[in-house]
Amino acid sequence: MHKWTKSPSTPVSIGFLVFDRFSNLCLANCLEPLRAANTVSRARLFDWRILTLTGAPATSSSGIQVLPHDTLAGMGACDYLFVLASYDHSTQDTAATRQALRRAAAQAGTLVGMDTGPWLMAAAGLLNGRRATLHWDLLDAFAERFLQVDVERTRTLRDGPMITCVGAMSALELMLDLIADHGGTAARLDVEDQFMHDRPPHTRRDAPGGDALVRRALGVMRAHVERPISLDALAKRMTCQPRTLDRRFRAALGASPGRVYRDIRLSEARKLLESTRLSIAEIAIRCGYESPAALARAMRARYGAPPSQLRQG
Repeated sequence: MHKWTKSPSTPVSIGFLVFDRFSNLCLANCLEPLRAANTVSRARLFDWRILTLTGAPATSSSGIQVLPHDTLAGMGACDYLFVLASYDHSTQDTAATRQALRRAAAQAGTLVGMDTGPWLMAAAGLLNGRRATLHWDLLDAFAERFLQVDVERTRTLRDGPMITCVGAMSALELMLDLIADHGGTAARLDVEDQFMHDRPPHTRRDAPGGDALVRRALGVMRAHVERPISLDALAKRMTCQPRTLDRRFRAALGASPGRVYRDIRLSEARKLLESTRLSIAEIAIRCGYESPAALARAMRARYGAPPSQLRQG
């Protein structure tokens, strides 16, 4: 069962190994959700470092040069190691790369291949006997080249300590799942709302919020922040009993509908604090609170700080 909030005792450590001509969009869709998760949680849920094999800068396919924090060998042990490659994977598949990846895999809790990163992982023998995917343009060639790998045409695939992902848009979905795993579904939905404000919550059936009834209920909650509706009225809209709504929310999100609704309103209040100069009283009204004092109490309970401190960052 999913948990609504989590507080890891230490930050989750992540290394991003980038190869020349990597997808900058893919990297950004990994980094920005992690940055946002740290911001909304007011804690260091995640630490990350950019790596290259030699420590030299890497240049993306769009010509943006990235300075690494360290070499791959200098990273040491980490919870996740992401392998980001794109257009030049065939020339980057060298004996030195394979050896470096095998050594690094022994020190990483989970190895994640993105775009054509799975090709380099498979060449190093790290995907033998496992299910995997990669950028769909190369899927047939990948299947023909690596007969020991069970290739599937899917966006993201996890098999044991190996995750493979097809590219930039799937990277965002993967990072939202990772945020939920380590920071809880509350942090995930906060981050998801920042990056996909004009679309419904993530729709993967096996992800938090994947329940269609829960997704629809979340949409109604977000549409009624200023004038919250009762949970009985919400259940009626969903054509179900209140106890059914409660059970489905707890199963999908790890929290009751009331708690989720309150946190959605508080998340909106926090965004207004950070992005506008509206008064606390006006924000309270816009987020369905009867007074600034009521909003302040709720924000202190949720975020550990009053609105004035949250506004200051």
